[in-house]
Amino acid sequence: MVPPVSVLVCVKRVPDITEEIVLSEDGQSVDGRRSGFTMSAHEECAVELAVQAAGTGGGEATVLTIGDAEAVEQLRNALAVGCTAATHVVGEPFSFGPADVAREIAAVVRAHGEEGRAHDLVLLGNDAADTGDFQVGIRLAYELGRPVVNGASMVEIDGDHVVAVGEGPAGQETYRVPLPAVVTIREGGVEPRYPSVPGRLKAKKIPIEERQPVGEPKGGGRVRMTLPPPTPSAVQILGEGPEAAPAVVDVLEKLGVLSPGKAAQ
Repeated sequence: MVPPVSVLVCVKRVPDITEEIVLSEDGQSVDGRRSGFTMSAHEECAVELAVQAAGTGGGEATVLTIGDAEAVEQLRNALAVGCTAATHVVGEPFSFGPADVAREIAAVVRAHGEEGRAHDLVLLGNDAADTGDFQVGIRLAYELGRPVVNGASMVEIDGDHVVAVGEGPAGQETYRVPLPAVVTIREGGVEPRYPSVPGRLKAKKIPIEERQPVGEPKGGGRVRMTLPPPTPSAVQILGEGPEAAPAVVDVLEKLGVLSPGKAAQ
């Protein structure tokens, strides 16, 4: 019989970057006012794995975010798909660097432990979709003194251990580490579920715990984000009608589609 496990899954409200990317005026973040906001695909999979891992033995999955008032939307979405509790560390998200985020998550883990609801497993997205930071999972594990596995696509509870599976340079890699532990999740190993109407209605009734940051954020030391210049495009007119055929053949030969001299045979 699988023992109950308490899982803490960490998410972040990020701009939806499937549309055109626009930076804020100060160049410190991606402006999501035009595209809308979501959580990253990595974190959607982390939420799904948290719900699965907790549900196997009748445990609990708690979702946590650090952000402003609007970040409650992402907490409600996670509650709507199976998380059973939520914690909101209220603060301006872009003022927190990776070390600040790790410190705040660690503070919540310790506080919950003192309150009698210790978390056996902490799941995070492999990296932040808006800033590309890959540091939080490792910093958090160091802060808590726990083992960490980065870039897993699947996790499974096996007694007092967690089995994490991911892709490495030589192929699939499997790690078995003792609980409590920290694992960062990459998308691709599980299909995340999305909120249903009944799930959203149920999520609205779940109270969200609010906490204040335990320290003043120092930031990530970012100077400015920049967008790469658009890829230049050019059109060359090869000719009109049958007279353009030789030029078309020349282009196809340069591209390797035709071998030189083949068109004449």
